[in-house]
Amino acid sequence: MAARQHSTAYQSYYERSEADNLTPLATYLLRLIHFKRTNLCVSADVTTSNALLRLAEEVGDHICILKTHADIIADFNDKTIRGLNELSRRKKFLVFEDRKFGDIGNTVQLQYTGGPLAIVRWAPIVNAHIFPGATVITSLAEAASKAITSYNTSVSTDISASPAPSRGGPGEEAESESESEDDEEDDDEDDDADKEAEPDDGRNGRKQSVVSVSTTISTKTEAISPTPQLKASLSRGSTEEDDDDDEDEDTLKSQLEALGPPPFYRSLLLLAQMSSEANFFTPEYTSACVREARKNRDFVMGFIAQQGLNSEPDDNFITMTPGVQKAAGGDGK
Repeated sequence: MAARQHSTAYQSYYERSEADNLTPLATYLLRLIHFKRTNLCVSADVTTSNALLRLAEEVGDHICILKTHADIIADFNDKTIRGLNELSRRKKFLVFEDRKFGDIGNTVQLQYTGGPLAIVRWAPIVNAHIFPGATVITSLAEAASKAITSYNTSVSTDISASPAPSRGGPGEEAESESESEDDEEDDDEDDDADKEAEPDDGRNGRKQSVVSVSTTISTKTEAISPTPQLKASLSRGSTEEDDDDDEDEDTLKSQLEALGPPPFYRSLLLLAQMSSEANFFTPEYTSACVREARKNRDFVMGFIAQQGLNSEPDDNFITMTPGVQKAAGGDGK
């Protein structure tokens, strides 16, 4: 007798997005899939920034996720990041950096937040395997939380200067000038000696300035749980065809606009299964991934796997499965 499928297998993407056991980014992704009517993720296996941005421009309207490999792009830099961010906002897709983190906690944090890639700045989704232990999850989550806090906090410093009153009373400066003129002939004889005098350090009656420094710390709150208002006809059955294609397209466009940009949030996919031959991802390892994902639902959004891994009633993880290829063969060696 075949095993009974999990309830998520029967639900629409929007129905799944209404559950409260998702990360904000997972909620956004499920609704994005619903509106764009695509669950495709394209892997950008290119080696230059131009090729990456060109590919994103070509396929962006037809995908929900673009998977990148930043460490193989020879000229990856801030310009690449800005271009990728602009395209993802305009074309409405999320960026998934296929970094496959797998090291001790401190190292993965540095790999995630630092170096020339600074992945946490621009990739909402990353992945990791848990061979080093479950601390890889908590370490990445901690680094992501700090990045979000930094993004939502701005510090500005204003510096202003104003002249202070002179030490003498009114008219003292003019009196000094007059006395100076009267004694000019005597002073000329001592010019050479004056040149050797110690430099004025501002304590000889000169006007001084008062410097005021004020620092303002402000915080902003991102909308991390997008809740666009949906028409009843669009809240279910996203795969159904509409006779009026033009009206349907306009409605979908307006709903995508209502969904808005993705929340500034970071989420993790666990590598639970792989398609490569003779890999060491045992059933026990896969079960451990699911177990740790349940313990970290506020950060882990799903899995890279060959099959759906939701089994308990509260499970609502997203599974990304390799499969579609432009040419025969592939990289599952």
